Amino acid sequence: MIQHRENKLHIGFFGRCNVGKSSIINMLTGQDVSIVSPEQGTTTDTVKKTIELQNIGACVLIDTAGLDDNSNLSKQRLQKTQEVFSLIDLCVIVVADKVCGEYEKQVEDKCKALSIPYIYIQNKSDLFTSQAMDNSIAISTKNAEDKQKLTQFIAKNLCEPKTKTIFDGLLTKEDIVVLVTPIDSSAPKGRMILPQVQTIREVLDSNAVNIVVKPSELDFVLKHVCQKPRMVVTDSQAFDFVSKIVPEDVCLTSFSILLARQKGNFEEYLKGTPFIDKLQEGDNVLMLESCTHQPTCEDIGRVKLPKLLSKYTEKKLNCKAIAGLTDMEQDLDNIKMVIQCGGCIATERQLRNRLQPFLDKGIPVSNYGLTLAYVNGIFHRATKIFSTES
Repeated sequence: MIQHRENKLHIGFFGRCNVGKSSIINMLTGQDVSIVSPEQGTTTDTVKKTIELQNIGACVLIDTAGLDDNSNLSKQRLQKTQEVFSLIDLCVIVVADKVCGEYEKQVEDKCKALSIPYIYIQNKSDLFTSQAMDNSIAISTKNAEDKQKLTQFIAKNLCEPKTKTIFDGLLTKEDIVVLVTPIDSSAPKGRMILPQVQTIREVLDSNAVNIVVKPSELDFVLKHVCQKPRMVVTDSQAFDFVSKIVPEDVCLTSFSILLARQKGNFEEYLKGTPFIDKLQEGDNVLMLESCTHQPTCEDIGRVKLPKLLSKYTEKKLNCKAIAGLTDMEQDLDNIKMVIQCGGCIATERQLRNRLQPFLDKGIPVSNYGLTLAYVNGIFHRATKIFSTES
């Protein structure tokens, strides 16, 4: 089960105070990642640690505050604990001394609602006799042999996400793919952004050929450097310029659209994007960014897209950007449309969980790339390559 760095599996540890969640994480990592103390409420916030686990690969372990925390800051701590559910691929419920009841049932119910697999760890087996429980393992963090046993148990229960590759079913050997990558003030200094790097690698993995150019060199490359390419993939912000250069018989799409297809909700994006035509004066549009970054004057979600949407609709819209993947304190009834970024650093489960509350409310969702294609009048052209998919 090999995971790319940007798609690391997330494993959340939940349980009451002092059942040993932090001790278990410290055992798995071999480090003092979380503070261990008999004092109730020692873990005051979620603690994350990226490690490489045998038979699992790179993953993120998340330690949470005790479910029965009754300290002065318990409300804030438990809110942070709830936010973890939107991130994880496996829930680990830790119990000790046969104490298992309403708190643990609440975690189970949350997992079932979000289709998150869960397991039980009966900790402190050196002190207490384990009880009969489904899908559980009894361990002691003081027993060195239990580390390997626990790792194998986690790997057995961790469902590998069935995420498509970026070019799943789209490329064959020796196909030529032209990648258009603008270099402007929003581009990171001295390197390429993650979606571009991911795309280049997947073209190579497909035994196809990359040609990477800036928009200003695209016309020259298409006319003088290569034969007819299988497709041209552009930064969505350059759709207007690039679409006028790329011949109509050459497939054209964008990095963001490819990522949207790869990580699920694509049919919802395709269905929701045309709602742009129904936006009215003063409507609230939520721009969702999966990562956190320092905005610039050319920021796509905070500057360019809002301007383009207002220009296209000829309406003054209230566009608000929210970064990160945790739960949002939003009045969903006032949101008319949601536009999600490509999600290059997020997993498929994280993006689905991010968007599900809006879909449950019937709020249309789109994606940065699909929105840019729509307002530039090339929505059907940019999605034509996927039209044969069921």
